Amino acid sequence: VKNRKFCLTINVDKIIGAAGEGYYEAAKNGGGKAPIIDLVSLGYFKLLGNGQIDVPLIVKAKYFSKLAEKKIVAAGGACVLVA
Repeated sequence: VKNRKFCLTINVDKIIGAAGEGYYEAAKNGGGKAPIIDLVSLGYFKLLGNGQIDVPLIVKAKYFSKLAEKKIVAAGGACVLVA
């Protein structure tokens, strides 16, 4: 990799759309089970905090901004760091 500092980012309000169909319904009607979204497998490495989230999600990424982590935890989800 030539540029090791380049990392694709995505905002909190776009992660459900990037994950695909059915994630929002699964999170809303999960009954205590939050779906897992792996951003690294989708090609994104950093999650930024722009936007709102109202459903619990477990998000895997290499980097999280403080605001994004705060919003996900406030919605009932979790942030998992991936190496």
